[in-house]
Amino acid sequence: MSAVTPQTDPIDDYVSALAAALHGPERTKARMVAEVREGLTDAVSERTRAGLTYQHAADEAVQEFGSADELVGSWQRELTIAQARHTARAVALTIPFVIACWFLVRQAGTDQTWQLPRTAQLLAVNLAGVSAVAALLSAATLAATGTLARWLPTPDRLPLAVAWAATVASLSMAVATLALAIAAALGTNWLLLAFAGALAATSHALVAGSARSCRHCARLTVTDDRGDG
Repeated sequence: MSAVTPQTDPIDDYVSALAAALHGPERTKARMVAEVREGLTDAVSERTRAGLTYQHAADEAVQEFGSADELVGSWQRELTIAQARHTARAVALTIPFVIACWFLVRQAGTDQTWQLPRTAQLLAVNLAGVSAVAALLSAATLAATGTLARWLPTPDRLPLAVAWAATVASLSMAVATLALAIAAALGTNWLLLAFAGALAATSHALVAGSARSCRHCARLTVTDDRGDG
C-alpha cells in the first residue's frame, strides 16, 4: 500500500519562494512578505466562505496574485532603495566619529608619537578626505530617497554608487585601523590611539557588511532592469 503524499500549502510555497528571491533589510523584507501572506489569506477566506475547499481557494488566490517572479522585480527595487538608505545611514553616522578620532589623536599626539613617515601622514589626510566625501554622498542619498523622492525620481544608479562609496569608506577605515594600531605601538599616548583604532575597526565592520549587502541588492536591480528591457 503506497503512502499518500500530503498536499503542500500553495500560500506557504508562494511566500517562501518570494522571501528567498528578495534581498534587502530584514525588517523591510519581513514587512513586505507579511503583507503578501495577509493578502493571500484574506483572499482564501473569501473563497472558502463561498464554498470552495481550502486547497482550491489557495490555488485560485495565488494565480490571481500573480507569480512570485512578477513581483520580485518591482519589490526588489524597493528593497534596494531601502538597503541604500540603510548603508548611507551607517556611513553618515560612523564616518564623522572616525574623522573626529583622527583629529583628536593628531591634536593629542606628542612629537614622538607622530614621528611617522610623511607618507603615513599624507595617507591619514587622504583617508579623512575619502571619509568626508563618502559622508556627504550618504547625506545626499538620504535626502534623495527621503523627502525629495516625493518630487524627484531616485536615480537608478544611486544605490550602486552608495554601495561602492561605502566600500571605499570601509577600506579606508580598515587602513585607518592599521595605521592607528602602529601609531599606538610607537607612541606614548597609546590608550587614546588604541581607543581610536578600536572605533575605526568597529566602524569598518558595520559599514563593510552594509556595503556588501548594498552591492548585492544593486546588482540584482540592474539585472532585473536589463531583463525587463
